[in-house]
Amino acid sequence: MLKVFTASWALLLGMMFLMVGNGVQGTLLGIRGAIEGFSTAQMSIVMSAYFVGFLFGSRIAPEMIRRVGHVRVFAALGSLISAILVLYAAIPDWIVWAILRVLIGFAFSGVYVTAESWLNNTASNENRGQALSLYMIVQMLGIITAQALINFADPAGFLLFIIPSVLVSLAFAPILLSISPAPVFGTTKSMSIRELYSVSPLGVVGIFLMGGVFSALFGMTAVWGTEAGLTILEISIFTGAIYFGGLVFQYPIGWLSDRMDRRKLLVAVALLGTAAGAVAVVADLGFLSLVVVALIIGGISNPLYSLLVAYANDYLEHDQMAAASGGLLFVNGLGAIVGPLAIGWLMGLIGPAGYFLFIILLTASLSLYALWRMTRRPAPAASETGPYAPVSPVISAATVEAVYSELAEQKSDEAG
Repeated sequence: MLKVFTASWALLLGMMFLMVGNGVQGTLLGIRGAIEGFSTAQMSIVMSAYFVGFLFGSRIAPEMIRRVGHVRVFAALGSLISAILVLYAAIPDWIVWAILRVLIGFAFSGVYVTAESWLNNTASNENRGQALSLYMIVQMLGIITAQALINFADPAGFLLFIIPSVLVSLAFAPILLSISPAPVFGTTKSMSIRELYSVSPLGVVGIFLMGGVFSALFGMTAVWGTEAGLTILEISIFTGAIYFGGLVFQYPIGWLSDRMDRRKLLVAVALLGTAAGAVAVVADLGFLSLVVVALIIGGISNPLYSLLVAYANDYLEHDQMAAASGGLLFVNGLGAIVGPLAIGWLMGLIGPAGYFLFIILLTASLSLYALWRMTRRPAPAASETGPYAPVSPVISAATVEAVYSELAEQKSDEAG
């Protein structure tokens, strides 16, 4: 692990700063939107817009990189992110914010693809899994740090928009000045949704549902917090607990995933999220109890995504993994676009409880669909399944494929 960090410290430090900027904008806009008097429906459109841009970016950015190179794309998109973070405060109009969110979602998608290409190039076949783990830990720590940053200035002012803009600008210095050469980049085609569904119906449906949960947590938590009357400090703690839970739960769930029927584990983990959301809806919880709910819901969301990717890969040939990963990311993006819009509609109908009700509906649907799929075909033996890898909905298809290929080779060597 130390060797991986030594080889990739510049990239990891830069990504840490970038994730602070991304984490600040998601929470800050939810708080500032309420200050500006934007409605829940308007803010749901603003939050959904990020995932529209991200979805397009995942399709277009690889071609941009292939045509003009990593360094130019990285620098251009970084400049765009930095500028948008300041423009939010300069133009407090929800329609303008929605347009800016499309652009910044596109830019972050391109930045992630570029950074991961560098990471894959730096890592060897023996330590690529460790490199991805470090990368994900840095991402989570960046978002958690961003929640603390929210409390250092007035969200009605400019400073909280300027600080992440500066951090994003600084993020590119260690990366672009690094001696590591830019890697050769190849584009990855994705499978169609129909082809994916024929291979793994549960994988496709589950990834779509988890896209909605992911966007709810990433985009609408601060909007819910302002509607529920939480203070800025409470919103930041609640949001930070979501990501801390995702960091802590990933590995025990992954350990179980390699030792049992993944569908049974999917059902159990999804029902845990359903139960946590139900408690938040029916009980008048104090803030500390809400933080526990956040830990649980955050703790099941990222691992469920990783679990669904691992399950889908159990039914794929090795040469199909890259294309399937691209298709699953697209399905996840579609679910992520729908998520904030659906929550905004539910919160408009029943108030803040709509936030948790949406999560309940999606996790309960996932558990029920997984139970039904268990009646349609038998599970492969645990010894015949592929490995579990802690992946994130924002990680590119090429990175997912590279990590799973490495882990499969390691498992084959151990078996031999």
